[in-house]
Amino acid sequence: MSLSEIQSRIAKAEAAAGRPAGSVSLIAVSKVQPNERVEAVLAQGHRVFGENRVQEAEGKWPGFRAQYPDAQVHLIGPLQTNKARQALALFDAIHSVDRPKLANTLARLAQELGQCPPIFVQVNTGEEPQKAGILPADADAFIATCRNMDLPVAGVMCLPPVEEEPALHFALLAKIAARNGLEGLSMGMSGDFESAIALGATHVRVGSAIFGDRVKPEGA
Repeated sequence: MSLSEIQSRIAKAEAAAGRPAGSVSLIAVSKVQPNERVEAVLAQGHRVFGENRVQEAEGKWPGFRAQYPDAQVHLIGPLQTNKARQALALFDAIHSVDRPKLANTLARLAQELGQCPPIFVQVNTGEEPQKAGILPADADAFIATCRNMDLPVAGVMCLPPVEEEPALHFALLAKIAARNGLEGLSMGMSGDFESAIALGATHVRVGSAIFGDRVKPEGA
């Protein structure tokens, strides 16, 4: 599949849901992709990308941004508190604010640095013990806490359990966003983004369908 095919499917899903064209942002997940593949997608005009790790993004994006200064990079993977300072400097949005300790660290650094990119609160909609995220019952209070610390909360994010119907989780996330007055819904990946768009997604994350299969690091 190609970038243009994914963009066409997103446009059709927007139209089917009665949503304005361009209301959904495609995050091209470039983690663990060779630079030449990322360069090829940039050359096609795409400008919004997703990375999972601060260290990988630090090694990849300063060079690309020198050539493509309008490129945006979103952090879609977990963020360790000891990497928070670098993350604030690197990313245009952080989709994985998933615990009070991280929120406190980001708020302190935002005050110190005088800036913070938009953040998305990660909600563990499936209440999976092995997965990061705020539990649905605690989401409202956590969002309020983040706002009280002057963090720019743009929306919420979820990663549904692989064995469950994702639409149920997308609908739950949409309800949490609506009752908290949040417009941003970061949900939906390669196999389910059309369902996510039907339920209000503003950001969908697609990787291998655009870039091809990930390349394993040497020795993996």
